[in-house]
Amino acid sequence: MTPSRRVAVAMSGGVDSSVAAALLTRDGEAAFGLMLRLWSAGSVDSNRCCTPADVARARKVASQLGLPFYVLDVKDAFKKTVVDPFIYGYAQGLTPNPCLACNRHIRWTTLLEHALAMGATHLATGHYARLRTSNGQLSLLRAIDRSKDQSYVLSILSQEQLQHALFPLGDYTKPEVRTLADELDLATADRPESQDLCFLGEMDYRSFLETQQAGGLDAGPILNTAGERLGTHQGLARYTIGQRKGIGISAAEPYYVMQKRVPENELIVGTREQLGRTEFSISETRWISGEVPSSDDLVVRVRYKAPEVAASLERISDQDADVKIAHPLPDITPGQQAVFYSGEVCLGGGMILP
Repeated sequence: MTPSRRVAVAMSGGVDSSVAAALLTRDGEAAFGLMLRLWSAGSVDSNRCCTPADVARARKVASQLGLPFYVLDVKDAFKKTVVDPFIYGYAQGLTPNPCLACNRHIRWTTLLEHALAMGATHLATGHYARLRTSNGQLSLLRAIDRSKDQSYVLSILSQEQLQHALFPLGDYTKPEVRTLADELDLATADRPESQDLCFLGEMDYRSFLETQQAGGLDAGPILNTAGERLGTHQGLARYTIGQRKGIGISAAEPYYVMQKRVPENELIVGTREQLGRTEFSISETRWISGEVPSSDDLVVRVRYKAPEVAASLERISDQDADVKIAHPLPDITPGQQAVFYSGEVCLGGGMILP
């Protein structure tokens, strides 16, 4: 316990945030629980991160731990900063990552601001990541459990935000967290893993885009890399880079989505050998240290679960950079985040450009 420290715990009704709260309570921290109500495309309160049942479970855990518990309605902010850019991104030929947007705009901006206004000095979450302080500078580190490491989705955090951050689960494995939840008889001990795209309700993202009358849903030509027409796509927003199934082309060898040409409404496909890239550009860069990395031992991850590959980084401007990687990757996708690491340290990154 740190004197004069008061911790707001972001609770979701899941096992990870519940155990994070329990660990803080065990350590004698002055804490309280905060839960978000988020916008959903389905019926009221059908967002998979905050259903009424989830709220009830989180409230019960808070009661078990003796913590005050509050629910914060951020539906409008979530729709504006997470859902609307998701819809717009697909219309522009991108494949957005709404979890990054949520962490950036909702959890570590809106929620943090409310927590501080309520007297908290820190915000704790159930993310699997670690922090290290050296010479007054905070570094974001991978979690001990590499299979659960969530530093990728936290790569958008700044030094100021990290000054208020606590990640109690960073030194635990997922099985250890499950065991702790069972031992403490927490109401969320048997909860399954949460899912991405929580706001879709029971829809897939394509059906959701249709309900929102999003752009990018008009049919158009499918071309190979030589410019020959092979068929008709059903709207660029329905496809993503590297996709093989569902293109609707019969051929001797599989075709993969290589590019989405939005102005021409053309879908470009090619063989797997043609798919890989070793160079791409990023924009909207955010570096956790506040400075562009100069390390020679960089690796990059181009999607949350993508393999890491050695990379070099050339700064173009304050917000833009060119990236070269050691070997081709097939799923370098515009709209996704390229996140860089040096050893255990997550350095930050930027959005992959078309």
